[in-house]
Amino acid sequence: MSSARVSLAAASHLPPLGGPARADAAPAACALPPRFEGGAGGDQPDLESPQNWCTLQEPVTDTIMRDVRSIGEKLMYVLMPIQAVDRGRKLKDWDLWGPLLLCLGLGLILAVQADSQEQASYAFADVFVTIWVGSAVVTFNAQLLHGKVSFFQTVCVLGYCIFPLVIAAFLAMVLRIRSLKAVFVAIGLAWAAKASAGFVSELVPTERRLLGLYPVMLFYAAIAWMILLA
Repeated sequence: MSSARVSLAAASHLPPLGGPARADAAPAACALPPRFEGGAGGDQPDLESPQNWCTLQEPVTDTIMRDVRSIGEKLMYVLMPIQAVDRGRKLKDWDLWGPLLLCLGLGLILAVQADSQEQASYAFADVFVTIWVGSAVVTFNAQLLHGKVSFFQTVCVLGYCIFPLVIAAFLAMVLRIRSLKAVFVAIGLAWAAKASAGFVSELVPTERRLLGLYPVMLFYAAIAWMILLA
């Protein structure tokens, strides 16, 4: 009995479980709500700030316009390769929207000039097969020459640089003059090769630059030959 009385007396002098009450403590109703964003609460960025928005939080129109501006900048580099000081730096930031649109445009131009529906299907498919197979060959060749390049980056460069050939194919389809068609294709071939040379020459060592450019020239020559045969 005496030990029980001692334990009860000691318990009566213990502070409350929550610790001693402080005069400056905020009431429970004013406490900040918990954060469920993961990680340390104080290190989380302010997601309501426009500077911290990601592409999933911005309006769809802003995303589309940003992609359109990026495609326009790359096409302007292809059309004016001599004025580009960065030598293909814009094309290193690869995307597949521009090459897809150019492939569709060139495929439709060649398909419209086909004699039959079957030939039109083959012409449309040949453009995509040539782009992808050519990109794979150029990528493999650059890697053999100890270059650093990715497959999708090569698809981006080769796809954007067919823009002069697409213009040549469109003009040849509209004018329908054999002699002018050969001139347009020759100019487009030289222009496409010039636009891609600045990018490809940076992928491989200087002493192997010609070996890196050789399959690229064959690639654009194949595209030009397809346009001439259309």
